[in-house]
Formats: sequence, structure tokens, C-alpha cells
Amino acid sequence: MAGKIPQSFIDDLLARINVLDIVESRVKLKRTGKNYSGLCPFHKEKSPSFTVNNEKQFYYCFGCGAGGNALGFIMEHDRLSFPEAVEELAKLAGVEVPRDESRVDHQRELRRKDIFALLEEAADFYQEQLKQHSQKAKAVDYLKGRGLTGKIAALFGIGYAPPGWDNLLKKLTQTEADKPRLEQAGMLIHKEESDRYYDRFRDRIMFPIRDMRGRVIAFGGRVLGDEKPKYLNSPETETFHKSRELYGLYEARKFNQQLTKLIIVEGYMDVVGLAQYGISYAVATLGTATTAQHLERIFKMVDEVIFCFDGDQAGRKAASRALETTLPVITDGKQARFLFLPDGEDPDSLVRQEGTENFEQRLQEALPLSDFFFRTLGEDADLNSLDGRASFSNQALPMIQLMQPSILQQMMQEKISELTGLSFEQLNSITNLQEATKTPQQPASQSYDYEPAMQYDDYPQPEYDQGGSYYENDYSGYDNNHQGNGDFSAKKKGRGNKGKGKFKNKNFRQDKQEFRPPQDLNIRITPASSAISILLHAPHLANGCELDFLAKSNSQTELLLYRLVDYLRVTPDATLGMLFVDWESDPELAGYLHTLNEISHLEPIQNTDSAQNVLSDSLQRLQERSIDQQIDELKSLKQRSAEDNQRLNQLLMQQHSSRSGR
Repeated sequence: MAGKIPQSFIDDLLARINVLDIVESRVKLKRTGKNYSGLCPFHKEKSPSFTVNNEKQFYYCFGCGAGGNALGFIMEHDRLSFPEAVEELAKLAGVEVPRDESRVDHQRELRRKDIFALLEEAADFYQEQLKQHSQKAKAVDYLKGRGLTGKIAALFGIGYAPPGWDNLLKKLTQTEADKPRLEQAGMLIHKEESDRYYDRFRDRIMFPIRDMRGRVIAFGGRVLGDEKPKYLNSPETETFHKSRELYGLYEARKFNQQLTKLIIVEGYMDVVGLAQYGISYAVATLGTATTAQHLERIFKMVDEVIFCFDGDQAGRKAASRALETTLPVITDGKQARFLFLPDGEDPDSLVRQEGTENFEQRLQEALPLSDFFFRTLGEDADLNSLDGRASFSNQALPMIQLMQPSILQQMMQEKISELTGLSFEQLNSITNLQEATKTPQQPASQSYDYEPAMQYDDYPQPEYDQGGSYYENDYSGYDNNHQGNGDFSAKKKGRGNKGKGKFKNKNFRQDKQEFRPPQDLNIRITPASSAISILLHAPHLANGCELDFLAKSNSQTELLLYRLVDYLRVTPDATLGMLFVDWESDPELAGYLHTLNEISHLEPIQNTDSAQNVLSDSLQRLQERSIDQQIDELKSLKQRSAEDNQRLNQLLMQQHSSRSGR
């Protein structure tokens, strides 16, 4: 029997897949500003109300309320179950779907959840130490000296690991069994000779590293003095893979309602320092050079990336490496640029000296990828000589051949032709000759391969010292409206029901207060399924639902409703795609996904007040039925105790009150 799909694989798969590619292969779309729009595939309409936001990787229909990520779309559009949809996306990504066939894999998922919980506790501990520890002053003074305010430090969750070998160990361990758990989370080091555990981070400013969902997955720490190593990151763990993660990406998305570009800087401190000056769209690699995985992830969210480097030789070398990594990844519609700072300056120090406006002016003047490409290769080439032009062509052509077919690639080829005087036919001949003479051990597709992340462990890391929450946790300077109201899909604006308050939803009958499913769906409409459908499109209504009476129901759909309300209360800002991912990884909830998938295809009631009324009516019907069942059970007893009789009388009164009020 096939096992469940690991959540880690699903997360990675969604990071690889572009929702625009998935939707555009099934729906005719037209670019409208930053988004793409077309006729909704889920309901009949004459004017487009269906939109795809490539920056945030989701789709939404303002007409019927359908919305979600690539996985949710393919489930709804192709009518696939959750596992089938994952299989389909995996084929497109060219990867195999792993299956957890044994308890070993199930234990791995439980271990991942445990690591997330431990890391969150560690983050809280470090922030607490920055406020309360007896030696907090030196950490606070250092952070103040770097120009950080308490507000920005609090927003990034900065903390302090105090001196000593076992501060975190004592705080988070109660038994010997807890120590290996913390070691797996990367927070303790185990010395096998003496079987001794001790804190990995000691006397350092601590920077929590978060994933796209805001979960702490690792830490970076900087010493306060000149000790070595100056910078220390968490090791690779089951939750942390530094070649894929970017520091500050979660915060950049949180601080910017419409994220259009990202700056890649070299250090944690640069990210926080720029954010303090209002440039809240910088990210940093985690002790590695920028990888293709980083860029693929970035270009799914934004159309422009700006590499920011020191102007010295090391910065130039790092920029050349970034150029080689970017060329095979970039496509039409995407832009990469390169900014070099004055010698001795980094983004953090420079923005403090010259201010936000001047620094942003530098960003606007950053070199486009093509300009940097030709400037770099042309520096040492004598284009006035035949030998120089031949040497230049031999260097440039293989790199351009690595690019995906695009207008940019063609224009760069034309530029080579212009600089060298060679025709396209001659350039193609050179390329063919290079391919023919290349050794089998070094195929063309690997000429500019990227070194594994592990090889960059000693890559010089810049100043990523970032402040902590040492003053009041003042968040008033930041606009958090972008975080939304917790709905799975955005609310319609300026669209009310027309026609004297009558419903326009053909699948809803006012007289019966229930849904009629589309004819191609095999769904039995009940009060429970009606309530589920409404909550999927208006999850904020879950806060008003009291469903304890369903906790022991024998109905699968009613139990699903009970668990859904419980989930929405804890995770009010979850998208429909996140819900499926979270539930698929939970053995207790995965069994509900097929039913949930079917119900999610029902057309929603588009008027909020009407949805609220139908939801209230559905819940009342469910409660009445629960009361009836309890009454029947008590009446069927051959002998009833005094307590049973008292309970029966209470239920009969509730029954009468409920029905007389309808």
C-alpha cells in the first residue's frame, strides 16, 4: 500500500512549480499590469474576473471566490485527488514522488514537527535573554552601536545567546532524552568522547532564520568581539537546507504588500539595516554563494533581482559567480542587475551614511545583467585584434548557450556579433565546434555548473549582526494591513448582490436554504457540507461557530466540519492550499481530504450576509438533529436514572425552544 507523501516534498514541489505555468496551460490569460487575467474556468462568465498573481503564486476569481496555489488549482480544474495532483505536478517538475512506506518515514515527519517546536522555543529564549540577562548591556550596546532600533530588532526577532555552555540546554531539557532532540535541531553539540552536550551558540547576537510560512528553521549568530568564528550558522538539519533558504525573505513578503523586486546582499546585518531605512526588500544567502535554487525561488515571486556586492576584488569575484548562476535561470520578463558599492562600504553602513533616497538611486542605476556580462568579459579582451575577438567569442558563447531560449539570449548573441564582426553563421559554427570537441566528462550543460552548498562553508560572510528587541516591542511604524483578514480568497470589493437582494447563485435555493451541487459532482448536500463550503470561502466565520456537540458524531462530514472549524480558529490566515498541505501530513486529518476536495467545488454564496444566514441555519439544523438523536437514545433506555430523566427534560426543552424559534 502506498504511503503518504512527505510534507517536505510537497513544500519543495510548490517551490519548484510556477502557478502561472500551470494555469496558463489550461486557461487563456492576458497580462493586466502585474497580474494575468482571463475567464474563470470554474463558473460561466462573460467578462474576466479570474486573476493569477505570479508574484505571490496564487490565483483568485472575484466572481466565484475560487482561489489557491498551483496544487489547489490543478485539484479543482482537473478534478484530481490530492495525491493525484501532487503526482501531476511532480511530473511537470521532473521529480519522483517519494512515499513514506514505513513507520520510519512517519517518525521523520513527527521529528520535523518536533524540531520546529524546539526552534520556536529557542527563539523565544534568545529574545528573552536580550531583555533580561545580567550581561544584556553589552549586546544592547553593540546593537545600538550598529544603529539598530529596538523596533526593527523586534520585527526580525533578534535575540542574545548569553555566555556559558549550557544556558539553552538547561532551559529546554527536562530529561536526558531531550538532549538528542535539541542536537537534531542543530542547537546542541554532542562531544562523543565524554558523552557531553553543550550549547552551539554562546555569547552571540542571534538571528532567527524563517521559512516562507514564518517558522523558525535555523539561526545565525555573531560574536560581540573578535573571537573566531566571527559568524556561525546552524548546521544542515531536516528543516534547514542553506542552499535553498534566504534570510529575510519571510520578512520581505510580510513588510511589502506588493513585492516587485528583491536585493541580494551578503549579510544578515545588511538585511536588517536596510529594512530600518525603509528598504525592506533585501535578502541574504546563508553562508553560501547564490544558487540556482535561490534564483528560481526568487523569480517565482518577483520580476527583478539586484545583486549588491562590495566593490573590491572579492566582490567582483562573487558577482561573476552570481552571473554564471543567473544566466541559465533568467527568462524573458525577468531582470537581474548588479550594484557595486564603494570600497570599504557595505549596504548597512552606506545607507546610514547617505540615507534611503540616495541608496535607492544607486539601486536604480545598477548594471543590467547584459551590460555586466559584456563589461566583465570585455575587460581583458582586445576587441581590435583578431585573436582578442576570437578569445572573447570562445568565452562568451558557451555562457550564452546555457541560457533558456529567449529574446534576451538572441539580443546578447547579436551583441557578440556586433562586437566581433562575426555573422550568426560563423558564431553557430564556433558553437558547434565547441560542442563537438568537448570531452564526454564535461558536457555543455555542465560547463558552468554550480558548486554544492557544502563547498561554501568557508565563504567569507559579511556583517550579519542584527539587533534585538531590547526596547519596547513597538510595531506601530509598520503597515501590516497586507496580512489580510484570514480569508482563503480575497473579498470582492464594490460588488454587491443586485436585483433587490435576490440570490444570483443558480446552485442555491432560497426556499430550502441549501445548495444544489453542479451536476458533474457526486456530492450529497447536507447542512454539514453546506457549512463546510461556506467556511472554505469565508473562513473568518469560523470564529462564531460552537460545534462541541459534533465532536463524537458518527458522520464523516460532520466530523470534517468540526475539525475544519478547529483548524481555522488556530490558522485563520491559511490558504486553501496550505490547508491541504497541513492536513495531508497529519494522519488524523488526511482521511478527510477527499470529502473536502469534493465540497470545495461547490459554488459559494457570493453575498456575505447571505452566507452567514445559511451557515447559521445549517448549524442550527445540525444541533437540532444532535438533540433529536440524544433524545431517541435516552428514550430507548429500558431503565433511566434520575440523571437521565433530568437530561431528557433539558433536551426536550431545547428541542421545543429551537423549533418554535424557526
